[in-house]
Amino acid sequence: MIDQAQLENLCSFESDGEKVISVYLDTDTAKESSESIKLQLKGMLRDAQYQSTPDAENIERYLDLSYDWSTPGVALFSCAAAGFFQAFPTAVSFRNRLRIGPKPYIKPLAHLLDYYANYGAVLVDKIGARFFKYHQGELQATDGYLGEDIHKLKDGRGSSAVGMRGGLGGARREEEAANRNMREAAAAATKFFNKWPVRRLFIGGTAETVASFSDLLPKQLQSCIAGTFSLDMNAGEHEVRKQALLLLQETNAKREEKMVESLISALGQNGNAVVGLDETLQAVNQRRVQTLIISDGFRAPGYFDESAGFVVANLTQSPLPADELMPVDDVVDLAMNLTISNGGHAEVVSDNENLEEYGRIGALLRY
Repeated sequence: MIDQAQLENLCSFESDGEKVISVYLDTDTAKESSESIKLQLKGMLRDAQYQSTPDAENIERYLDLSYDWSTPGVALFSCAAAGFFQAFPTAVSFRNRLRIGPKPYIKPLAHLLDYYANYGAVLVDKIGARFFKYHQGELQATDGYLGEDIHKLKDGRGSSAVGMRGGLGGARREEEAANRNMREAAAAATKFFNKWPVRRLFIGGTAETVASFSDLLPKQLQSCIAGTFSLDMNAGEHEVRKQALLLLQETNAKREEKMVESLISALGQNGNAVVGLDETLQAVNQRRVQTLIISDGFRAPGYFDESAGFVVANLTQSPLPADELMPVDDVVDLAMNLTISNGGHAEVVSDNENLEEYGRIGALLRY
């Protein structure tokens, strides 16, 4: 698991002109054996003409001797010439990829940290509730509340007249017990999520119990509710995790759409936004970027000056002469590095046609 401070440390790493190799692997051994995954890595290193190098040896040694293969993903970074090696096992798998450049390739990790940060789930029924806190796809804490059991009236008694044994009094007592259980479950959930704060909350159960339970939560937790799902109270944690991840994908897709809309709106209204590669890189170099927004998969070649923290795609836009700049394969990821190093935020957006039309990259600015 990686945190914001570790991501910022990766971004600020200076290789002094040496190459950094970044490898992301899908290490889910439920799908493929560890030996098969290591063979795929060897193929990636071979294709990059990087096999039998000190960096390749660092990575292969880690997988052979240090990695326990208990997580479905791992990110690896090596610059042997600078004595640098970092590994981050993750509870979410990555698409296999290898990048070589002057800085660690951090785009997938930045996406992971933002996309899967601090979310929760609740399963609720008329008797109790179960609470789950996740971060980066990993279960961090769980608890629950079990209230008074509700005994159903036997057949023939529920329709009896008032005053007869069972009768409507039994139904009323059942409703009162269910309401009391729900209130106490909501109080227990509030206590749990005060201890384990979440940005997004997903609630499972029947439509009736989910609605009743949600209304009993404090306003702050209600504002975190991002979706609901139908699931039996006795479902396994893996089923809860699966449902939460599906809803998280839907929630993030909506959030990304609104973020791009905000970018385009700011571009037209007050000018505190830029779009397109050249204009966005200029804002990055000027340390004006508050939020960098990039289409997933967008890459572009360009030039980089590590000492100045300067990146450019078009030499005609550069105040520095070409012989002072290092050619690089991807200025987009370097722009993300620089933005995070300077206290900004970076977002990777998937399948957004509006952002594609505006050049696949843009930024909301500090000023």
